Amino acid sequence: MMAQGKAKHRRAVGASRFGTFASGALITVNILASPHRFVRRTAAMLDRLSSLVIALTLVAIAAIFAALSGGDPLSIAIMLLAGFIAAATVYSALPTATPDAQGTTSPPVEAPPISLLRHPDFAHWVDQEKEPLLGTADNIVTIANDAAIRLLGRHIVGADVRTAIRHPAATDWLSHIDGNAPLETVSLVDFPRPGQRWTMRTAVLSGSERIIFLSDRSAIDAADRMRSDFVANASHELRTPLAAILGYVETLQEMNGEADAPTRNRFLSIIDREARRMQQLVIDLLSISRVEADRFRRPTTPVDLASIVQTTIMQLRDSEQGRAKDIVARLGDGPAPMLGDEAQLKQLAHNIVSNAMKYGHADTPVTVELVREGRRIRLAVSDEGDGIAPDHLPRLTERFYRVDEARSRSVGGTGLGLAIVKHISERHQGQLDIESELGKGTRVSVTFPLSGES
Repeated sequence: MMAQGKAKHRRAVGASRFGTFASGALITVNILASPHRFVRRTAAMLDRLSSLVIALTLVAIAAIFAALSGGDPLSIAIMLLAGFIAAATVYSALPTATPDAQGTTSPPVEAPPISLLRHPDFAHWVDQEKEPLLGTADNIVTIANDAAIRLLGRHIVGADVRTAIRHPAATDWLSHIDGNAPLETVSLVDFPRPGQRWTMRTAVLSGSERIIFLSDRSAIDAADRMRSDFVANASHELRTPLAAILGYVETLQEMNGEADAPTRNRFLSIIDREARRMQQLVIDLLSISRVEADRFRRPTTPVDLASIVQTTIMQLRDSEQGRAKDIVARLGDGPAPMLGDEAQLKQLAHNIVSNAMKYGHADTPVTVELVREGRRIRLAVSDEGDGIAPDHLPRLTERFYRVDEARSRSVGGTGLGLAIVKHISERHQGQLDIESELGKGTRVSVTFPLSGES
């Protein structure tokens, strides 16, 4: 029992010492944290302690006086008066709220809004944006990413945004936009050069800061124009032979057997030619549609390009075309293995060789070559025709584009042959090259990568 008592005594002493230590540590922390606040609190505590001592002294004096006087009403009144005085003394010593705590002397100061344009993370994000982006304050450009500098110039930083984006629609919109304006897209036609179109969007931030986004829509507009031109050209190409067929059929129907055999046969041959032309046009339209649908799927079937070209040449020589005898093949002895779509590669070779036969001069060679160039194989077809002017060369692979429309129609061309060649070569990772010289002829070549089996 004595041992247990001693243990309890030691724990009590330890707890008391720990409490004393904790109190001292707390006071020390308070002193270190705010020395002025500690001094004020110490002074207030001493004032309250002295007031309490005064109040107790007054009560003690009143009690002694009442005991000496024998408890008459006067002594009781004096004692009550002393109690009131003591209470008033203690109450007057209580701390009062400072004007700063009550918040009556000075209104709270609002912190200025944080500028997004000056935040380092925003600047880092702006540098990663691929499209032009500007940040403005009071219509002055304060930040611009690399794409905006390439588009508008390095001088735009620090300049008025209405002079940096030199376009009437942009200037008008930026002059009238306010903080409540919706996020609206403004079209900038012929910006920054004729034929191009960009769009501008503006996000309004706090104060007078804005973020301006610029987007290039030239390629989208070009694709839309190409699509509408394709529909218009296809309709025109189909309407022309169809009108001829209907016209000659009506003529034959009105003759009622009165026409002679040569006239009837001539009309029927025209109908047959126009119908075949329309059939070929439909076949080419379906072909280019299928090639475009497969353009993102790389071929995985091993084929021999030399065998495909040899088969195509044999088919053209066996056909009834008048220039079949003019084909000169230089294909070499070895195979040309590659990954490809056999049907599409046959169509590519057929289009290139038949074009050379159509537009080359009669009784001149149409040379078909297969040449190895390192890890690639080049299929080249040359003719000796009138040649093509340099300004026409970049547009030869456009759909329905013809250098000479009258001659193209007379030889049965649809204007889609080289467009199909272009799409097939792109799907097979090939490179199409067209070289021509007026009066000497044209050379069309496609280079394909060889497979690992060669």
